[in-house]
Amino acid sequence: MKPTLVILAAGIGRRYGGLKQLEPVGPAGETIMDYSIYDAVRAGFGQVVFVIRPEMEGAFHETIGRRYEQRIPVAYAHQRLDAVPAGFAVPPGRSKPWGTGQAVLSAADRVRGPFAVANADDFYGAGAFAALSAFLQEQQTGTPVYAMVGYALRNTLSEGGAVSRAVCRHSPDGWLVDIVETVGIEPDGRGARRTDEHGHVHRFGGDETVSMNLWGFVPALLDELRRAFERFLRERGGSADAELYLPAVVQDAIKAGRARVKVLPSPDRWCGITNPRDKDGVVRFLGQLVEQGQYPPKLWD
Repeated sequence: MKPTLVILAAGIGRRYGGLKQLEPVGPAGETIMDYSIYDAVRAGFGQVVFVIRPEMEGAFHETIGRRYEQRIPVAYAHQRLDAVPAGFAVPPGRSKPWGTGQAVLSAADRVRGPFAVANADDFYGAGAFAALSAFLQEQQTGTPVYAMVGYALRNTLSEGGAVSRAVCRHSPDGWLVDIVETVGIEPDGRGARRTDEHGHVHRFGGDETVSMNLWGFVPALLDELRRAFERFLRERGGSADAELYLPAVVQDAIKAGRARVKVLPSPDRWCGITNPRDKDGVVRFLGQLVEQGQYPPKLWD
């Protein structure tokens, strides 16, 4: 079975100030998603599922979805604030959905086999999708095995300002141990640094493995998400802004022995739009890849 690519595109883009998922960055007006889907098609993925907000679907289909429909089956899943299990309710004052964990769960009815999860506004590189596709087409037995594409921290820093990164610890043979969300990371020569709330500077060599939310899963992950979402709603469902994060669900499954996660290292450089100043750098970077022949000047000729 060819794997499915689930693209998380429901984010409002608060720091960026708009729908950055639809921002043109390629030579012919391509979005970052165009490059991800182009790479996924080349790698052998068999379907794309966009997770979006319901009110986005019309503009999203016209601007994004329709250009792929002759190349790969396309489906849409809606991440809704009111999509909670029976017995739970949306608290007063809550206006945003419940985080990346719920976003992936929103696509459950569209997924029939192995699948990858990617952010709409991150460029991951062709090698990452090729590695994930190969992993997801392997037969599995026993304890579910997931995959996470890992990048060197220095290859994920932003020219536009400080970033948050999920810094990973893994065994020598490549099994994920844990993930630590780390905020305020800035470039520092070949490495990086962050200054904590007490003014202490913490330095990174730059080779640390980080997750950019590019995952490979089997359907067992969906049961993990259902259980985690109900637990989250019982414990934190009264909050106006708490979110269920996908990496936290994965980490809980690892600690409980219900899953293992293989880290697939990528030598590629990540790029994406977090802050408005990032766009120019993304445009330059993608233009260089086109000049090198890694992508055609117009993706969808």
